[in-house]
Amino acid sequence: MINRQTRIQLLRFAGAGLAGLAVDVLVLYGALALGSGFLAGRVLSFLSAVWVTWQINRRYTFDAADASPWRQWWRYVGAMAFGGAVNYAVSAAVMALLAHWPAAAPLLPAAPMLAVCCGTLAGLALNFLSAKFLVFQR
Repeated sequence: MINRQTRIQLLRFAGAGLAGLAVDVLVLYGALALGSGFLAGRVLSFLSAVWVTWQINRRYTFDAADASPWRQWWRYVGAMAFGGAVNYAVSAAVMALLAHWPAAAPLLPAAPMLAVCCGTLAGLALNFLSAKFLVFQR
């Protein structure tokens, strides 16, 4: 059974994830509009989302804003890299699937957003556990 504090942290982490998802999608579409390919834009958008979620999670989810920010940032990036790899692989797979599935043609304008959402969901649990136990552990 998950204790109350962990449930609250998970809800806050998910809220931070929604903010990160919005940043991820906005930066990705901005990069695409500037001529970036999907995968290169995805790297930039992911790093932007990680920065936003780190700011929210360190202050509100895990109340660790008093820790050394520089070291905490690098630990957070390292921990999120595993979930990020899952996120990136799933989003690339969704893009490839949609690009080669003729029935998905009406979805193509929204394909990057759908891919990012699927990737985010895939990495959520791994990212929460690594943040809770590796980055913000007291």
